[in-house]
Amino acid sequence: MFPILDRPGKGKPGIGQAVAALICVALAAGCGSSSSSPSTPASSSSPAAAPSSTTPSTSVSPAVTGTPGPSPCATSGLKVTLGPSSGSAGSVEQTIVFTNTSSATCTLYGYPGVSLVSAPPYTQIGLAANRDSTTPVRLVTLAPGASASAMLRIVDALNFGPATCSPTKAAFLRIYPPNQTVPVYLADASETCAQPVQTLTVQAVQAGSGGTS
Repeated sequence: MFPILDRPGKGKPGIGQAVAALICVALAAGCGSSSSSPSTPASSSSPAAAPSSTTPSTSVSPAVTGTPGPSPCATSGLKVTLGPSSGSAGSVEQTIVFTNTSSATCTLYGYPGVSLVSAPPYTQIGLAANRDSTTPVRLVTLAPGASASAMLRIVDALNFGPATCSPTKAAFLRIYPPNQTVPVYLADASETCAQPVQTLTVQAVQAGSGGTS
């Protein structure tokens, strides 16, 4: 004989309901475990896109990195002489000639430094030459044996009153080639002012010897 199953009574669950509940719990657990598995992270081996560079190129123009040009002419490699001169009302214009006596090409740029001085120890008399900007400044390249020149203007001391000028006879011109610190002394007996009166002006160095041979 078969056992008689209890019929579900009021307020008391039956066996069928319990089995159904267990099946639903099992199914729910299976579904939950399959849906709760974490998503696979993005592979870290994929290279990130490189940002575009905003740093300017460090390459330098060939014109800048090229072979440097000739060096400035040193005093020791120059022969400094007085070239042609001409007189005008109350002043004299004197050419200063720079000849490259070295075996290498060199350059002159700018103004020579010029002053009148006494006999040794070569004490400066009055003011040094002021720069005359009427002649443009250019780089002058001197091959061995080539010359450049600068025009010096010397105002006659007699143009000034004795008290203002204190006229004094000089013995030498002291000449510094452009951008050099070693001077050359050339005999010159010009009369100048011992007082701070501007009697000398000099122009920038130009190519050529100013008419000398």
